[in-house]
Amino acid sequence: MKIDPGNFEGFNRVLTGVVVPRPIAFVSSISASGLVNLAPYSFFNAVSYDPPTIVFSSSRHAGRKAKDTLANIEETGEFVVNIVVDDIAAAMNSTAAEYPADVDEFQIAGLTAVPSEIVRAPRVAESPVNMECRLNQVVNLGKEGHQHGLVIGEIVLLHIRDDIIDGHRINHQRLKPTGRLAGNMYCYTADTYELVRPVYQPETVGEPADNA
Repeated sequence: MKIDPGNFEGFNRVLTGVVVPRPIAFVSSISASGLVNLAPYSFFNAVSYDPPTIVFSSSRHAGRKAKDTLANIEETGEFVVNIVVDDIAAAMNSTAAEYPADVDEFQIAGLTAVPSEIVRAPRVAESPVNMECRLNQVVNLGKEGHQHGLVIGEIVLLHIRDDIIDGHRINHQRLKPTGRLAGNMYCYTADTYELVRPVYQPETVGEPADNA
């Protein structure tokens, strides 16, 4: 089967079904007037470690309502990405509705807002990883009616729970990040295996791999 994204109704469901599992950015932000927002985004990833840079994508509107997260970030230039793990996955999901701007999603989810050290937006205390970020730029995507903003942010401070880090190594079994699939589906990511990255050695090129 060949699919032309421009002529295939429901292509978004195909795309989110094959690009899996995706990490979830639980983004906390605050407006210039002090209204706090908390919302999940699964079009999210790290793209550079020097400078330490993350990206996530948000639609500009939900119906006639502007997306609060994107509006807040463009207004203030700051936000926090909290990593979603299995213990808070249900709480995260409860914030996914399109609430009015004056509704506090922290209260809806039963989560604890704690002050950040550099940016104004609060962190999610129950998340084991919080990344305080400053906005680098927003890249506008899409056409009228389907506009998105690709948020590019630099991490200025990272908070991580002590029991999941040893030196520069993360204990994935303790972190237990939640994976996003398509529709209403999620997955556990603790079932892992290791593949050692090969080192190029010219004298071995062309030799069969050792499958023993």
